[in-house]
Amino acid sequence: MSRKPSRPAPESLALPPGGVDTHAHLDGDRYPDPRAVIARAQACGVSQVANVFLGPAAYAAHRDQVAGPGVFFLLGIHPHEAGQVDSEALRAMEQAFRSDPVLRAVGEIGLDYHYDFFPRSVQQEAFQRQLELACRVDRPVVVHSREAEDDTLRILERMGFVGRLVLWHCFGLGADWAAEILSRGWILSIPGPVTFPKNHALRAAVAGLPADAFVLETDCPYLAPEPYRGGRNEPALLVFTAREVARLRGETPEEVWRRCGVTARRFFGIPEETGAQVGQHLA
Repeated sequence: MSRKPSRPAPESLALPPGGVDTHAHLDGDRYPDPRAVIARAQACGVSQVANVFLGPAAYAAHRDQVAGPGVFFLLGIHPHEAGQVDSEALRAMEQAFRSDPVLRAVGEIGLDYHYDFFPRSVQQEAFQRQLELACRVDRPVVVHSREAEDDTLRILERMGFVGRLVLWHCFGLGADWAAEILSRGWILSIPGPVTFPKNHALRAAVAGLPADAFVLETDCPYLAPEPYRGGRNEPALLVFTAREVARLRGETPEEVWRRCGVTARRFFGIPEETGAQVGQHLA
């Protein structure tokens, strides 16, 4: 009976300090000890992790669970929960952004027409109201768009977000869509599926991106990269994504790692340092 080849531990492929996982979901039940997960990531060179709270209730319940050096926060209501975007939720979110400097962006927010858990009109209204919130609290926006690209662009344009700080979360499209997004002054976040050999369009798009137009993410616990595909993702596995992106682009992993870290810190307004103390400086 053949045995599956062993998978290298991420620590064995560690990169220098300075990497940033721009999108992780470490709160809740999937990670009983998120600080241990963060420590593993830091041992691999991931100096900062962005934890994404999906709504004000999750933020209030789990903030202290994941807070610590090297961690910053995003807060937004996902389109799957668009019906929760009401005046009470928006007030709670605005209060959180005004009182917590570790909250660095509004997200992930947007449209999801793949599942259509809420009518598209409800999703669009929820998206617009959260974009208005981002303007009031002067924060960048992290966008979720699945099979809804045309409407996402239309809403962002109509609400004056061309040229503003917008990050297209979990980009999985081809070069034409990448060009559309970048032409509006926004940047892309590249997830683990770029390591999948049959993901031809995404891999070709990433190979041709301008050097300062993208960052890296895990979207953990989802979308683990090869060779951990199908398992639980975590920020330490970002090294595999970085190494494959570098190979596709003909660069060294260290170049991609350092540059994506700089781009991420600039986008989120985080001090330009590579140690794991950034969370403390934001507090």
